[in-house]
Amino acid sequence: MKKIVFLLAFVITSNLLFAQKDDEAEKGFKKENLFTGGSITLSFFNGGTIIGANPIFGYKIANWLDAGVAVNFVSSTQRDYLQFDDKVKQTVYGGGIFTRVYPVNFLFLQGQLEHNFIKLRYIPATSSYLPYSETVDANSLLVGGGYCQGRQPGSNTFYYVAILFDVLKNENSPYVNLAVDPSSGRTSVRATPLIRAGINIGLFEGRNRGR
Repeated sequence: MKKIVFLLAFVITSNLLFAQKDDEAEKGFKKENLFTGGSITLSFFNGGTIIGANPIFGYKIANWLDAGVAVNFVSSTQRDYLQFDDKVKQTVYGGGIFTRVYPVNFLFLQGQLEHNFIKLRYIPATSSYLPYSETVDANSLLVGGGYCQGRQPGSNTFYYVAILFDVLKNENSPYVNLAVDPSSGRTSVRATPLIRAGINIGLFEGRNRGR
């Protein structure tokens, strides 16, 4: 974990130093470079519900570089899991830091280091099964890219969609699937694509918007 934090901190620090030499880099702290936003998750299907939020808070270091912090919360419920009318509840909560690099105005690369806690609870409908609960935690390093609509110089307000993969592939991560090989009995961990669509909202932009 410490090595990963050091690596991401090194990348962000290197970007900061490079940004200071860039003609487009902002000199000194400017409150109009602050932004918030994020995405929400809301899904209803037969026997199940998923509700979640991924708020972010960050700062535009340069026209091509953003960095900030993110918070995760996802709650899901599924009925008829092992037997009729039983219930499985899962809650994922945590947070992390992220950085986005914009090679062009409408595309970005993103790295996000997270630490999440996953709480699982099984509620049987009859005495055929025993109730069960556990809480685990996992580190995740989400890497990927995305597309943004409406991003322009002088404004941090735009819509975006991103596809990310957890390259650490911890078996307790909420972003992986476990697959068992029937011939060997071995369990493999596969990263699943995480698709997030949301909004970036610039704070204190005022008269600087559109410049």
